[in-house]
Amino acid sequence: MNSTTTHANPPPRAGVFPVFLKLGGKRVVIVGGGNMALEKLPALIEAQADIYLIAPQIKPEIRQLERVTLIERPYREGDLQGAWYVVSAAPPEVNREVSAEANERQVFVNAVDDLRHADVYLGSIITRGAFTIAISSNGGSPALTALIRRGLEWLLPRDLNDWLAIGRAMRPEWKQNQTPFAARRPLLLKAINRWYEDKEKEQSI
Repeated sequence: MNSTTTHANPPPRAGVFPVFLKLGGKRVVIVGGGNMALEKLPALIEAQADIYLIAPQIKPEIRQLERVTLIERPYREGDLQGAWYVVSAAPPEVNREVSAEANERQVFVNAVDDLRHADVYLGSIITRGAFTIAISSNGGSPALTALIRRGLEWLLPRDLNDWLAIGRAMRPEWKQNQTPFAARRPLLLKAINRWYEDKEKEQSI
C-alpha cells in the first residue's frame, strides 16, 4: 500500500517591511529588567540610542551597563512620551498596556516573545565588517532564525570589507557612465575575481 506524505501549507507571509533604523541620539524606551531586556540592550547601546529602561526589578548585569538610564518602578501610562522606538520585555499584561500606548503615540513596539502585542519583529543579526545581515521568520521561530544565522556566518567570506572597497571604487565610474544596476553585478563579480587572482599571485611570489 502506497503512502503519501502531506505537508502543511506554509503560513502566508505577513505584510512586513524590513528596515534598518538609525537610533543614534533618539529616545528608546525598554520596559522590563530581566533576561529578555538584557539581550536587547547591546545592539541598542551599539546604535548609540538614548536608552531609558523602566522596571520594578532590574538585573545586576543591566546595572553595570553604560548609556542606559534606569527608572526602577513599574511601567505607567505616559512613559513612552518622546520615544522613537519601544521594547517591551515584560509580562503579557504589561506588554498589552505598553502596546496600547505605543499605538496611540504611533510608535513601533517590539514586544519580546509576544506576537499579539508586537508590530516589530527583530531578526537574527550577522555583523561582518561594514555589513549587517538580518534574518527573520516574522516572529514565527526565533530559534530557527538563529540556526540559519550560524550557517550563514560559516558561509560568508571573511574579506567582505575588501569586496566593499572594490564596489566603492567602481561606483563613481558606474554613475558617470550611467551603468544600469543589473549590469553592475557581473562587472563587480569580475572585479572581485580579479582581486582574488591578484592576491594569489602576490602570495605565490
